[in-house]
Amino acid sequence: MGNAVHDKDSQLSYLKNRLNMFLEVLDSMDPESTDVDDIDRLIQMLDDLEFKQNQFKKDWKEEAEEEA
Repeated sequence: MGNAVHDKDSQLSYLKNRLNMFLEVLDSMDPESTDVDDIDRLIQMLDDLEFKQNQFKKDWKEEAEEEA
Protein backbone atom coordinates (compact mmCIF):
# COMPACT_ATOMS: atom_id res chain seq x y z
CA MET A 1 0.00 0.00 0.00
CA GLY A 2 2.82 2.39 0.79
CA ASN A 3 5.66 3.13 3.12
CA ALA A 4 5.42 2.11 6.75
CA VAL A 5 4.35 4.88 9.10
CA HIS A 6 6.32 4.92 12.34
CA ASP A 7 6.29 8.34 13.97
CA LYS A 8 3.24 9.63 15.80
CA ASP A 9 2.69 12.69 13.58
CA SER A 10 2.75 10.55 10.44
CA GLN A 11 0.40 8.04 12.02
CA LEU A 12 -2.07 10.76 12.97
CA SER A 13 -1.85 12.20 9.47
CA TYR A 14 -2.48 8.74 8.03
CA LEU A 15 -5.59 8.28 10.17
CA LYS A 16 -6.93 11.73 9.25
CA ASN A 17 -6.37 11.08 5.55
CA ARG A 18 -8.12 7.71 5.72
CA LEU A 19 -11.04 9.23 7.62
CA ASN A 20 -11.34 11.99 5.03
CA MET A 21 -11.27 9.37 2.29
CA PHE A 22 -14.10 7.52 4.03
CA LEU A 23 -16.13 10.73 4.32
CA GLU A 24 -15.59 11.51 0.64
CA VAL A 25 -16.82 8.05 -0.35
CA LEU A 26 -19.82 8.45 1.95
CA ASP A 27 -20.66 11.89 0.54
CA SER A 28 -20.42 10.63 -3.03
CA MET A 29 -22.96 7.86 -2.48
CA ASP A 30 -26.48 8.21 -3.75
CA PRO A 31 -28.88 6.80 -1.14
CA GLU A 32 -31.29 5.74 -3.87
CA SER A 33 -28.73 3.58 -5.66
CA THR A 34 -26.65 2.33 -2.72
CA ASP A 35 -26.68 -1.45 -2.40
CA VAL A 36 -25.44 -4.01 0.11
CA ASP A 37 -22.00 -4.20 -1.52
CA ASP A 38 -21.58 -0.45 -1.04
CA ILE A 39 -22.48 -0.74 2.64
CA ASP A 40 -20.09 -3.66 3.02
CA ARG A 41 -17.35 -1.53 1.47
CA LEU A 42 -18.01 1.26 3.99
CA ILE A 43 -17.96 -1.20 6.88
CA GLN A 44 -14.66 -2.63 5.63
CA MET A 45 -13.18 0.86 5.40
CA LEU A 46 -14.22 1.53 9.01
CA ASP A 47 -12.84 -1.82 10.14
CA ASP A 48 -9.52 -1.06 8.45
CA LEU A 49 -9.42 2.37 10.06
CA GLU A 50 -10.16 0.91 13.47
CA PHE A 51 -7.44 -1.73 13.00
CA LYS A 52 -4.85 0.92 12.15
CA GLN A 53 -5.94 3.14 15.05
CA ASN A 54 -5.54 0.24 17.47
CA GLN A 55 -2.17 -0.65 15.95
CA PHE A 56 -0.94 2.93 16.30
CA LYS A 57 -2.33 3.22 19.82
CA LYS A 58 -0.34 0.12 20.77
CA ASP A 59 2.80 1.69 19.24
CA TRP A 60 2.21 4.90 21.22
CA LYS A 61 1.74 2.97 24.46
CA GLU A 62 4.93 0.98 23.88
CA GLU A 63 6.80 4.19 23.06
CA ALA A 64 5.54 5.85 26.23
CA GLU A 65 6.59 2.84 28.31
CA GLU A 66 10.07 2.93 26.77
CA GLU A 67 10.42 6.61 27.64
CA ALA A 68 9.34 6.05 31.25
